[in-house]
Amino acid sequence: MRIVQINGGAKGSTGKIMMGIADIAKLQGHEVMCASPITSTNRDAGKNCGYYRIGNYYSRRFNVALARMTGFNGCFAWIETYRLLKKIDKFSPDIIHLHNLHDSYINLPMLFNYIKKIDIPVVWTLHDCWAFTGQCPHFTLAKCDKWKTGCYDCPQYREYPASLYDNTKKMWKLKKKWFTGVKHMTIVTPSKWLAELAKESYLKKYPIKVINNGINLKIFKPTTGNFKERYKISEDKNIILSVSFEWGYRKGLDCIIRLAEMLGENYQVVVVGTDDKVDKQLPNNILSIHRTQNQKELAEIYSVANVFVNPTREEVLGMVNIESLACGTPVVMFQTGGSPECVDEKSGIVIEKNKTEAMFKTIIQICEQKLFDEKDCVTRAKKFDESKKYHEYIELYLSSVER
Repeated sequence: MRIVQINGGAKGSTGKIMMGIADIAKLQGHEVMCASPITSTNRDAGKNCGYYRIGNYYSRRFNVALARMTGFNGCFAWIETYRLLKKIDKFSPDIIHLHNLHDSYINLPMLFNYIKKIDIPVVWTLHDCWAFTGQCPHFTLAKCDKWKTGCYDCPQYREYPASLYDNTKKMWKLKKKWFTGVKHMTIVTPSKWLAELAKESYLKKYPIKVINNGINLKIFKPTTGNFKERYKISEDKNIILSVSFEWGYRKGLDCIIRLAEMLGENYQVVVVGTDDKVDKQLPNNILSIHRTQNQKELAEIYSVANVFVNPTREEVLGMVNIESLACGTPVVMFQTGGSPECVDEKSGIVIEKNKTEAMFKTIIQICEQKLFDEKDCVTRAKKFDESKKYHEYIELYLSSVER
């Protein structure tokens, strides 16, 4: 089987999924071509055979600028898309797997006209809600449901993928035209929550399948270390941990600050994934650890924590929840998107969104009453083994090709 994958990056969370699927497929004897644009994080990608870089640094900046000036995201990159499609044509795939297509690195009408013309099976993994909105990847914080019938007067058009003008009404109609009418396409979502939203959108006529994102259980596992000693934290203190890589209101930074005010001296709040800008917002009683690429170090921090807290207000699934569970640490989270799907009754507690005081009381209860067992948390995390998830994609490819 010959497989093409297209994504907005070769690294990061979605890039890791694309490359992980490719590795498993190659081990099974399949041929794979992965394609993504150049980004600040994937300049060294492409060492493995089968990787194609879409455009270059200058064309990338030019197409993003055009989209931001006009509000027509995905309507440019003509030359880059033409070259990509020629490359795909030469590769002659049996199936095409789409991932993130936003932020102007590819010409959407050209891509989907090509897909409809060659008439081969397509799998499209929605890592957010962008595929069925006029522009935004998330809309729950804005409390907007215009995407169901047609976007207009967007309250978020200046946010990613940002635009100077609100052209969401036109873009919603264009995306509906481009993305519907593919004969053999299966939509995949990482959570049941996102699948239910897709079923309410113009993508509802396609088969919709849930394949959760997975994590590497060989890295994320109960890990011993000297974290408390290194940061001079008393052994008798409970560690309340929160991890994110884009801290702000959407991820609940204000809730973490409030929790740190409410928790007493027996607790140490630790926040991972910060930077100098975030540090200026944090009180002295929060231990701030800047973003780390060292996953083993991250596993050590997860493992030493008594409770993992996730006050995010918008989330498709929440991989940090699963990473924590894999390291044996229970999770307390808000009822947000697909996040509650990460835990069961033996591994975590879900709190009504924005109820920080209820989250505070739950943290105290977990620490004082030892409500959860490390083994139960680890057992729950096994449901999200990335190797098994990648194999699910290969099985989906095979079943799609055999139809």
